[in-house]
Amino acid sequence: MTVQIDLRDAAGPTGSSGWADVCSLDDLAPDRGACVLVGDLQVAVFLMATGELYALGNRDPFSGANVMSRGIVGSKGDVPKVASPMYKQTFDLRTGRSLDDPSVALPTYRARVRGGRVEIATR
Repeated sequence: MTVQIDLRDAAGPTGSSGWADVCSLDDLAPDRGACVLVGDLQVAVFLMATGELYALGNRDPFSGANVMSRGIVGSKGDVPKVASPMYKQTFDLRTGRSLDDPSVALPTYRARVRGGRVEIATR
């Protein structure tokens, strides 16, 4: 699933408040990713079976491909993670930091659920 939001057209509680409404919570499958577009920015959104919501940059820093939303979700100990579908490097969903190379990280974005809708922070 890819949803595009143009922040110039966002009204009321989305663009003016610093949050972009990107999809319904019901659009997300637990322990799977989805790609949303916030302006020109691709964001991989992950809803965990526990109800936690994470948002990371969709571009895999090792391959350069926009594929993180298609990654395999799991955990390493108590660390929720996603493995890139390209070369299988893993990333902490909470921090974006690579678990294989700590010098590499994905950008992270604040995400929340409000009124059954998923919102991503735009500032």
